[in-house]
Amino acid sequence: MFWTKRVVIGDGERGLVYRNRQFEQVLGAGVYRFFDPLNRIEVRTFNIAAPEYAGHDVDALIASLGDGLGDVFVHADIGADEVGLVLKNGKLEDVLAPGSRRLYWRGLVRVEVQRASLADGLELRADVAARLRQLGSLSKVAIATEVPAESMGLVFVDGKLARTLAPGAYAFWNFRKNVSAEVIELRVQSVEVSGQELLTRDKVSLRVNLAASVRVTDPVAARTKVAKFGDHLYRELQYGLRKAVSAKTLDELLGDKASLDADIFAYVRGKVTEFGLEVLGVGVKDVILPGEMKEILNSVVQAEKAAQANVIRRREEANATRSLLNTAKLIEESPTLMRLKELEALEKVTEKIDKLTVFGGLDGVLKQLVTMKQ
Repeated sequence: MFWTKRVVIGDGERGLVYRNRQFEQVLGAGVYRFFDPLNRIEVRTFNIAAPEYAGHDVDALIASLGDGLGDVFVHADIGADEVGLVLKNGKLEDVLAPGSRRLYWRGLVRVEVQRASLADGLELRADVAARLRQLGSLSKVAIATEVPAESMGLVFVDGKLARTLAPGAYAFWNFRKNVSAEVIELRVQSVEVSGQELLTRDKVSLRVNLAASVRVTDPVAARTKVAKFGDHLYRELQYGLRKAVSAKTLDELLGDKASLDADIFAYVRGKVTEFGLEVLGVGVKDVILPGEMKEILNSVVQAEKAAQANVIRRREEANATRSLLNTAKLIEESPTLMRLKELEALEKVTEKIDKLTVFGGLDGVLKQLVTMKQ
């Protein structure tokens, strides 16, 4: 009839009837007719394959349906200290923030809402965290962190240290409280202090590069007793280097770098131990001098080496003269030795002559040789 309104609700649908914009009833699957001559009835149709109720009158429906609410909807009323886990057909699909109120259609999809109390702890169960990570929503509702081997994690809740974390994967609800996590590496690390312009005790300007090896022994102290332990360590290395260099002359620095390393190491170790840091070693890598100072040092080194060479040459000459003197005394005392020396001289002469004609025998040659020397 002209004044009758026909409504068809499919198998996967539900209908809500409003008269004069006030909720009246829920319609299941079927065909309905309403006498509505003044067009005061409105029927809203919902696809229950997406079970979450998308209307804006959740509170009105809860109040209107009363005890019959559970026959039509799954009512999720999450407390202020709770998180709701929405399972659809047994699988986690959504998370409800504290204080949420939601309605889910009963029918095609089996919906279950589980509650997790924040008062019992902020850490997510491993299976919940894995599922939310799979859905791509973990970062929206939780703080996730991974602590690798040889590291330690620190969890802060509202700015206060709450707990430490051993190596592994963790996630913490980020509702109602400000949660943050940091990872502190426990392995040995190297720190470089480069390009430090310094003055020695004798006012020589030079540039020094320093390297140190360090590790964190107490992550809690390193994180809570100083703002940035890395910056603090760097400054202490600078101060230790400056103090050690200013206490030595240039010759002392160049002659004994090991003592310089030891002085810096002793200073820095005493300054950073209370902050949970252990300095394992300190070493000066490079000592770079200005161009003019390099030329002066090169001149000094050349002069020193030349003087040493001169001393060695004079010493060898003295040793050679002393040896000749000893040989002369032996020859004077032994005619046979004299004869052998004459033969050695003759051998050296004959080595330089292609043809030699001898007159008067060997004795004549030797006598003439002696005459030429005289």
